[in-house]
Amino acid sequence: MEIQGSSDRLALVLSGGGARAAYQVGVLSAMAEMYPALRIPIITGVSAGAINASYLAANTGGFQEAVAGLQTEWGRLVSNRVYAFRYGKVVPYVARTIVDSIRGRKSGRPAIRGFLDMSPLRSFLKECVDLSGIDRNLANGKLIAAALSATSYSQRATVTFVQGSSEIEMWRRTRRYSVRGKLSLDHVMASVAIPLIFEAVCLDDAYYGDGSIRQTAPLAPSIHLGAEKIIAISMRRQGPPSAPAVCDLDYPSAAELLGVIFNSVFIDALDADAERLDRINGVLQAIPDGTSLKESLRPIKLLLIRPSQDLGEMARGVSFAISPQLAFAVRAMGGRRDRASDFLSYLMFDPAYTTPLMELGYRDAMAQSEEIASFIEA
Repeated sequence: MEIQGSSDRLALVLSGGGARAAYQVGVLSAMAEMYPALRIPIITGVSAGAINASYLAANTGGFQEAVAGLQTEWGRLVSNRVYAFRYGKVVPYVARTIVDSIRGRKSGRPAIRGFLDMSPLRSFLKECVDLSGIDRNLANGKLIAAALSATSYSQRATVTFVQGSSEIEMWRRTRRYSVRGKLSLDHVMASVAIPLIFEAVCLDDAYYGDGSIRQTAPLAPSIHLGAEKIIAISMRRQGPPSAPAVCDLDYPSAAELLGVIFNSVFIDALDADAERLDRINGVLQAIPDGTSLKESLRPIKLLLIRPSQDLGEMARGVSFAISPQLAFAVRAMGGRRDRASDFLSYLMFDPAYTTPLMELGYRDAMAQSEEIASFIEA
């Protein structure tokens, strides 16, 4: 079924979540099966969602073809194509720091820039994503705008890099603003660069890191770009978290604590922003007809698709290939505990984990097919 008129201001918002972003691909594959020629003219992404967003925005084929290609790339994405443990830099740095500490002197050496090297991911994306396709999609009207968000360490703000129609106005709000320009691989890499885990990326003489860190309003970029309807894919299962079967009084390991932090950074903001948008829509509906409002105040329809299972729990017991050095580091952090699965799920780029995620996303979207159809065709 071809949907054109109803999708003129439809936006797709893809949030972060490391390897969990494979779930987004499953949801999109179901939508592509329902609407092979669907046009989504506004695409925004952050962190791992920036990878999916850049691929879709740059693909010059139809929606079904683009999603199929994205699914194929995720099928061959394994950890050594995403990151490598910086053994040659981390171990000598730690050793020198210990020696200097024992001798009571300051090392004066620069801090380690990231425990994991992202150059494998850069090489992988260079092979499979041709960002020049964004210009072609803008020229033929398939796309209105594509936007990727990153965190500016110097400005301490979320910066959304926008490539789109010249008619789109840039914005500036508290600790978040936009910049117009052509999107590059550096923008994608900056958006996914988790602090301390990955090295920051230098853009225009400033350093940037993962866009989820300070992004308190993940839906805002798509709204600023003119969206009237938004499809957003959450990484959080609907309902309260499952209670542990047995009370465990063991002190949480570093990996467990990182899992909590990662969930807060990558998951919580989208849910909070969705609730905020729902409240604003409720207020706008209560305003009498004919009341003069600012042009920026308008009702926005939102379809939030959530997983039916906990994506972190799905990582429990899954074996995936990593270097011996990284495996040792993970064990030292307590990453082999069951409760550390949340943390590991972000790093588990392996078909043993990502394929079940894509399958779950497909099933969840198909289970909501009537709601999706009603939303798109309304």
